[in-house]
Parts: sequence; C-alpha cells; structure tokens
Amino acid sequence: MPFTAYSSIGEVLQEFQIRSTQRDYIVEIDCEIRPYFREELEFCLHELVFDNSEYAICENLIYPILKEVYREFTAEFTLWSHQFIRYTDRLSGMPDYLLSKRSDLGREVLEQPFLIVVEAKQDDFGRGWGQCLAEMVAVREMNENGEHLTVFGIVTNGKFWEFGQLKDTLFTKNFTAYTIYDLDRLFGAVRYVFQQCQQELAAIKR
Repeated sequence: MPFTAYSSIGEVLQEFQIRSTQRDYIVEIDCEIRPYFREELEFCLHELVFDNSEYAICENLIYPILKEVYREFTAEFTLWSHQFIRYTDRLSGMPDYLLSKRSDLGREVLEQPFLIVVEAKQDDFGRGWGQCLAEMVAVREMNENGEHLTVFGIVTNGKFWEFGQLKDTLFTKNFTAYTIYDLDRLFGAVRYVFQQCQQELAAIKR
C-alpha cells in the first residue's frame, strides 16, 4: 500500500495503533537569514506564478527554504528530494523531501532518515498528514533502534507549514502553524526541527 493511499491521520493511527495528541512543542530558534535569500523569496512571491502547480510550489517555496536551513547541517545530514523509500509493500513510496544521516560512503548513499516533508497537494492538509505519518512510521521501522527515536514530519503547501513528531506510538502535532509571510519565525521552527534531528543522531552514536 503506497504512502499516497492514506488519506487521513485517522487511517494511519488505526492501522498502526498510534495515539495522537496536539500541543506546542516547537521552540523557535534565532536564525540569521541571508539578505540574498530574502530578496530571492520576495521575488518569487511577487513576480513568479508559484502556486499554479505542485512542482512550482516545491521548486520555488518549499525546497529553497529547506535548503537554506540545511546549509548549517551538511556535515551530519543529507537532504533528499523525491527519494524512494521502502519498508514493506504497504509502506513504500517517494516522500517529497527527507533528511537523513550523512553516509560515510558518500552523499549518494541513503542512511537513516529523521525528517519527512510532504507537500499538501491542493491545500489538503488532512491527506498530507495521512501520507506524512505513514512515511514517518516507515522511517521509524527502517531506522536501527527506531522504536527509541523521534521521527519528525512537516506538511506544507508552501505558504503554511505544520509540524509533527512521532515517538514510540505517540504522534504529536504542533498546535501552532507557521507561515512564509513571517519568515523569521518559520525559519526558527524549521531550524529547531533540524537541531532535534541532530540530537537524535547524537543519541544513536552513543
């Protein structure tokens, strides 16, 4: 069953016996945003037709933001775009983006993923979270000692960004959503998630 077959969080919760809660756990971290990036993003928002297709949203909004935050974390992680993953036949597919441990063999080798990012296609965040949570379950099972790790997820339509995390059998969705129109807070939230991935990576190295 591919990830895209899941149309809601409820389906995933029921199938994999996961509990769900909602609270604000994101701690926004100060993040200096390069003036060049701000200018490029403003140009996209004001001059480009960025929301006419899924590809345009990914290319012009989602990936540039992830890539900009990722610049600080290249020594430890690899940021993947549309990389196929498979745990079982029913948990397989292609996340829009994922962040994985950087392999000693080279950046071309996919190792343990910690973060899944899914585009909310046609602004359907309910279906987006169903797909994202299924991918988080797969990542948890793929990871060595995955039952003890926290896996992170983001669902976004480019303008609005929602955050969640899966620890053991508890899925927690951050109550507050973030917007591209408050870029400093959004960057602070994404950077927090990347730093949490750092902590999870450090934990498995101990």
